[in-house]
Amino acid sequence: MTASTILSADAPAEANAGRRNMALLIQLRWLAVGGQLATIGVVTGFLHIHLPLAPLVAAVAVLIAINFASLALLRRGRAVTNAELTAVLLFDVAALGWQLYHSGGLANPFASLFLLQVVIGAILLTPASSWAIVVAALAAIGVLALEPTPLILPAPYAADPMGLYLKGSLVCFLLIAVLLVAFVTRISRNLRDRDAALATSRQRAAEEDHIVRMGLLASGAAHELGTPLSTLSVLIGDWKKAPTIARDAELQEDLADMDAAVRRCKAIVSGILMSAGEARGEAPQVTTMRAFLTALVEEARAGRRPGTVEFNDLFGPDMAIISDPALRQVIGNVLDNASEVSPDWIAVTAMRDGEMAVIEISDRGPGFSGEMISRFGQPYSSTKGRAGGGLGLFLLVNVLRKLGGSASVANRDAGGAMVRIVLPVSALAAETETA
Repeated sequence: MTASTILSADAPAEANAGRRNMALLIQLRWLAVGGQLATIGVVTGFLHIHLPLAPLVAAVAVLIAINFASLALLRRGRAVTNAELTAVLLFDVAALGWQLYHSGGLANPFASLFLLQVVIGAILLTPASSWAIVVAALAAIGVLALEPTPLILPAPYAADPMGLYLKGSLVCFLLIAVLLVAFVTRISRNLRDRDAALATSRQRAAEEDHIVRMGLLASGAAHELGTPLSTLSVLIGDWKKAPTIARDAELQEDLADMDAAVRRCKAIVSGILMSAGEARGEAPQVTTMRAFLTALVEEARAGRRPGTVEFNDLFGPDMAIISDPALRQVIGNVLDNASEVSPDWIAVTAMRDGEMAVIEISDRGPGFSGEMISRFGQPYSSTKGRAGGGLGLFLLVNVLRKLGGSASVANRDAGGAMVRIVLPVSALAAETETA
């Protein structure tokens, strides 16, 4: 298993920087192991320069062991600390110093690789830890200046050791340049990912702030509207019982419509409160997925011409779920919006995709503009052109997010728009399921 595989499986969405940096060091160390083995092979096999293979190969083995230990750190699934990053870099400095000590010391052109480790430490570590890497590199250089194992050059190179040194220095320069470019490029990508994650977090914080303010607004509206709505409900009840009106069938129908409208207003206020985060009104109930969807469709069909609401039930075996009032309200809002722009036809399609429940709501309206699609899920983004509108899809996205789901919008090839709602079945399921 590679470091990148472990990161993609275990790293949190906001991209833990320590884990990413450790994964990058693991990859660079594998390159170093391969490069060192190739160098040993070229120097001994092609240049015929004698090297003490035992200590050099032992250092390579230590680097491999450090990599496996680093992989174990990543598998724990928790953040990698600055101390752990510093420790593995200090091991790298020690391993390089050991190899150089047994291959010519400072006369080895690859002594410049200490600079690469200093640069890596300066980028990844805290200032104090970066200076620790500098001190360790200087200490290693000091040891190399004492009594390193000299290189015994064969006849072709003994006459011009400086020429061989310059060629090695050129190879070392190219190696450092390539690794630094690759390393800094990856670090820049990590920083961009981190900035994107921070921007997403800020966006969510702003949206949650909108929800809080909407909850306060809805609370105020509920208090202000509660009394007049209750008064209207009482008056309508009294008018229905009045002898004169009771004998008038047409007036009774009008009063029934008025009573339904008042109840609808109360339900809308309660739904906004629940969608904004205040669980008021009807409590969650145990029902089934098919009953939940059927209730939504029947509510959308109420007061509409027959045949204008199409329901495609492709969900498969039914299951017991918890009917969340906020979820029911925001899906109802989407159905209402679809009915406004497409009064002659809307379609609700329910299906199950593995562990996800999928609900698609389609219409034959004008569809979404490019700007609307790009701003999907943001508050006050509406196709209706009303000031303060555009909260329905915003509430939908945030309610689904709390349940671990998501929503997306698209324009249909046949004309009109489609809203796709995806929810994990586990977020809806009750303790038992019905076949």
